[in-house]
Amino acid sequence: MLDGATVIDPANTYVDVTVTVGQDTTLEPGTVLRGATRIGSDCRIGPHVVAIDTTIEDGVSVGPFAYLRPGTHLRENSKIGTFVEVKNSDVGARTKVPHLSYLGDADVGEDANLGAATITANYDAKTKTKRRTTIGDRVKSSVDVTFVAPVTIGDDAYTAAGSVITNDVPSKALGVARERQRNVDGYADRPPKEQ
Repeated sequence: MLDGATVIDPANTYVDVTVTVGQDTTLEPGTVLRGATRIGSDCRIGPHVVAIDTTIEDGVSVGPFAYLRPGTHLRENSKIGTFVEVKNSDVGARTKVPHLSYLGDADVGEDANLGAATITANYDAKTKTKRRTTIGDRVKSSVDVTFVAPVTIGDDAYTAAGSVITNDVPSKALGVARERQRNVDGYADRPPKEQ
């Protein structure tokens, strides 16, 4: 605080002595910063954010209720929103991950916008290893999209809502990976045994 950071509620904010926080950064109540976490200037962190061994560059917004695990690197002016978890991932400058998402073992380019419930499925059960997802610059991911690693999404690409992306999406393409809707007429009127 003496070096120019603002801590809204010092009694409910926890910062390890190994953490550095830049000037004009605001820490909201319930924030927990651990390990080798480094936060730049003019950031807003919290409320109720946990960051462990994370690098946060200048002008970044995180939270509320975000969890940043080791190996996370948030580039300048990026945004990690409500109920987002990030692990071992590099999030590009000005990229937004607004809410309800998980990025694990991912490299995300600049100026991307990943919609609600974006998930990187990074664990390969067969090999028992983590795989990486690469998402290019200016990618627009719609809501409820799962990227099954290893997969690469090219610059300026889009993904359709509700898609499970298992193959690369070329630059400027739209990736759609979902079944077409079908309606079963009279379903609610069937006897319970038939349902």
